[in-house]
Amino acid sequence: MSGRVEGIYISANKGDMPEPVETVRAVAGRGLEGNRYFFDDAPAGQALTLIAAEAVEAMEREHGISIEPHESRRNVVTRGIDVNDLVGKRFRVGDVECHGVELCEPCSTLERMTKPGVIKGLVHRGGLNADILSDGDISVGDAVVADG
Repeated sequence: MSGRVEGIYISANKGDMPEPVETVRAVAGRGLEGNRYFFDDAPAGQALTLIAAEAVEAMEREHGISIEPHESRRNVVTRGIDVNDLVGKRFRVGDVECHGVELCEPCSTLERMTKPGVIKGLVHRGGLNADILSDGDISVGDAVVADG
């Protein structure tokens, strides 16, 4: 099971729209450098978020709700891998080892910042909360590969 990184987005401050970057430094147990969720000791599942581009596209197709992938407020947009299948598993984004903790379900804050219906459109496919287990760079185009 593998896919690719299609986009990377970080925001320095709460409420800011995530900005695209080509490469970001991932730090084990902390998060992504430059992102507002960069911790001294990241709580489980809060170091990294991912969403499949296909989930955003399906929301438009099935519910008529269109948002850009960065509006999902997830850090890494993937293509070709079902991020739901990574819950409870180790996986790699480029050379960075990660662990899928739980689904990142859409919330009322996300809907308020985007469009009505986003919660319904992204339920059970709103992305993945993950831990970062090793330091390294993540770049657009990197492989996303489940271990084992």
